[in-house]
Amino acid sequence: MDRKRILLVEDHEDNRNIYRTILEHYGYRVVVASDGRSGIQLAREERPDLILMDLSIPFVDGWEATRVLKQDVTTAAIPIIALSAHALAEDRERARDAGCDGYLAKPVEPRKVLAEVKRFLEDGVATTA
Repeated sequence: MDRKRILLVEDHEDNRNIYRTILEHYGYRVVVASDGRSGIQLAREERPDLILMDLSIPFVDGWEATRVLKQDVTTAAIPIIALSAHALAEDRERARDAGCDGYLAKPVEPRKVLAEVKRFLEDGVATTA
């Protein structure tokens, strides 16, 4: 089986460890970045099948990192799911406007992250933010 690659861009170590552990347990290969600048670089190098993007991250925030990746022809088609403590409707809209394909409000249970990843990678979901 071809293991799907996920780029997890998350600045909180505990969240990185929790999400990475569950995703790897279910057979995904996980690459991690702790800030937007390294997230953009890793997305271009690794060409993951999906990106989980925290929106409040250092150096380049998740909204801008998403815009950059969606404007780059080599990464534009990669689904990006926002992970954010910003849970208001306007925050969802801002994420969608930046190019996010999905949105999960923190705190989010690891199994919900897994379900959203599966929805995009195994059910073939298109843009739905």
